[in-house]
Amino acid sequence: MKIVQHCVYFPPEVGGLESHVHYLCRGLARRGHQVTVVTSLSRPGLPAYEEMDGIRVHRTPLPSRTPWGWFAHAAGSTPRTRAAVQGADVVHAQAFPSILPCSLALAGSGTPLVCTLHTSHFLRLAANPLVAPALGKLVELSDYNFAASKEIADVGEALGPSISVETLVNGVETEIFRPVEGTHPRAGRRWRLVVPRRLFPKNGVEFFVRALPLVADRADVDAIVVGDGPDREMLEGLAGELGVAERIEFLGARPHAEMPGLLCSADLAIFPSLMEATSVAALECMACGVPVAASAVGGLPQIVDDSVGGLFPPGDPKGLAAKVLGLLTSGGLAERGATGRERVVAMWSNERLVDRHLEVYGGLGVG
Repeated sequence: MKIVQHCVYFPPEVGGLESHVHYLCRGLARRGHQVTVVTSLSRPGLPAYEEMDGIRVHRTPLPSRTPWGWFAHAAGSTPRTRAAVQGADVVHAQAFPSILPCSLALAGSGTPLVCTLHTSHFLRLAANPLVAPALGKLVELSDYNFAASKEIADVGEALGPSISVETLVNGVETEIFRPVEGTHPRAGRRWRLVVPRRLFPKNGVEFFVRALPLVADRADVDAIVVGDGPDREMLEGLAGELGVAERIEFLGARPHAEMPGLLCSADLAIFPSLMEATSVAALECMACGVPVAASAVGGLPQIVDDSVGGLFPPGDPKGLAAKVLGLLTSGGLAERGATGRERVVAMWSNERLVDRHLEVYGGLGVG
């Protein structure tokens, strides 16, 4: 089967969408399918074409990392997409900005178009009454829709009476994300918390920093934050103001290959998000056997409960601190980590994701 996927970002970019598309495409390629990705020249020095893990990757210019830039990239990528879809059996738009170039490239061909709705950006736009009607028309262009969480699926279906969306939680490459020896040095017998979040307001890392003094008052802890973004300077300053600068280390963005060792350096992973789809990063922590405490927003309650960690109210440092302290003192972290690993392998592995995509492609008369 010849499969073409379109997405704004792709590795070496790091993030949930990027890893989802990468591992899905790699899984499809390993099943013997020809997989092509059209994405962006998101960093200086990236090649316009390369082959990665059996995937043919084409990159076209990205003017800026903004909604305007995404749509400009989508429009500019249409000629490259049109060339890629020649003879394709199915085309898959990964996120709503990719629907239009895929639809234009397929005009008159009869090739089915699949879309996956990702991210909080989709939720924000769908909540705007001026934008929602056009967004609904866009989603109606696809023949089949997935969503990364039930919240996104429900919002997508509300955009139009003819729109149907299947919830399909993103998958994890469980052979890569698994319990391994921790790679980040630890300070004595301190508890270690890890916050694998990009430093943008929606990810709520500020509330973790504000909670850290409350946790440190009652437990000997330190924390590592893995990810970068525009909030970094503010967060480092806030940690200093609150007297916890020596207890928190901002590691910046790290290559995907380093993540299992960094995650396994911790006793507990924290996701203080204010908005969230499903969070591939939370699933990766669980696959590594690390229990997860997360805010009760978006798709996080679909994957996190008391058996693998627990939930706390979003934007609430006291609630976050209480949940973390309860988990650290419960004596059940190892059991929760093992349960999380078992659950991801059973329900959210990348192999399961590949299987379901091939079922849907086949149901559209493909392959």
